Amino acid sequence: QVQLVESGGGLVQAGGSLRLSCAASGMIFSMNHMAWYRQAPGKQRELVARISANGNLISVDSVKGRFAASRDNAKNTVYLQMNSLKPEDTAVYYCNAHSYPNLWGQGTLVTVSS
Repeated sequence: QVQLVESGGGLVQAGGSLRLSCAASGMIFSMNHMAWYRQAPGKQRELVARISANGNLISVDSVKGRFAASRDNAKNTVYLQMNSLKPEDTAVYYCNAHSYPNLWGQGTLVTVSS
């Protein structure tokens, strides 16, 4: 069974950092481009960052220079390091695998207080 399990969210003050993890199973993880999305209350889910199968990184403008994705293929895990967090980063964060575009985990909630 293909599965994505996100973890690492929590409550943090503005300016703080968090590292999210997403453990994948049931897929050939090393061959999948992975992505992080987020959904804030009352808003649509939006792309945050992508990391290709060979490690190339893309971050959207709103998080560029603050967030960075990474991956450990030996652990079938993708990470999102989030620094200099802002209240507007508050959202549920999800990971996604390129080969399974409709597969979503339960997400992990990040709350940034001002």
